[in-house]
Amino acid sequence: MREVCYKCFRPLSSCYCKYVKKVDCGVKFIFLMHPKEAKKQKTGTGRLAHLCLPESEIFVGIDFTNNKQLNDLLQNPKYYPVLMYPNENAIDASSENLAVELKDKILMPIIIDSTWFCSRKILKTSKNLMTLPRFSFINQYKSVFTFKTEPKEYCVSTIETCYYLINELKEQKLVNKDCDTRPLMNVFTKMIEFQLKKENERIESGLPGAHAYDSKYTKLKEIPTFNF
Repeated sequence: MREVCYKCFRPLSSCYCKYVKKVDCGVKFIFLMHPKEAKKQKTGTGRLAHLCLPESEIFVGIDFTNNKQLNDLLQNPKYYPVLMYPNENAIDASSENLAVELKDKILMPIIIDSTWFCSRKILKTSKNLMTLPRFSFINQYKSVFTFKTEPKEYCVSTIETCYYLINELKEQKLVNKDCDTRPLMNVFTKMIEFQLKKENERIESGLPGAHAYDSKYTKLKEIPTFNF
């Protein structure tokens, strides 16, 4: 039986924790993780984001309506909770009244860590999320998650969401300007590099993959150079 790291839930031989560094930005991130995502620690980025972000919390479930921990946070006057989810009425870091709302409060972005299909189910069942202000990006971003296909070009992973959001908040002078967000993308890109290398090793060896559809992929994958 392989030994497992109980922080990143990777085998000790491929643990990502050596790349984890704290990103202390003064924002409290909440990750609502669908149970299916919680089981997929192989490529899950929500847990890696959690390891990098002090004070962040993960809650696993589908219907969070009666989740006491989450409801206590939503009702705590020290936080300003927002739901990271695209919407035509969503506010962003440049919104006119945001600085006023945050004057004596800590921004608390709630990020649903799951597929888009499962995210909709969480939203539909979690009544305590329905009244939260929707929050989105000022700009559009393209994911560098090269071995996973997103449903839309503008969709980004959970850890990328944190990275881009903090940077936009920095530009608007809503968080510490000296906050270094690069550790988020560093651990993320190390994960991507590792997965692509393992996939190339599988292809070169002729071994079958973990999934039936892996047999279709016989071309070696290019390992990109990342610059953040």
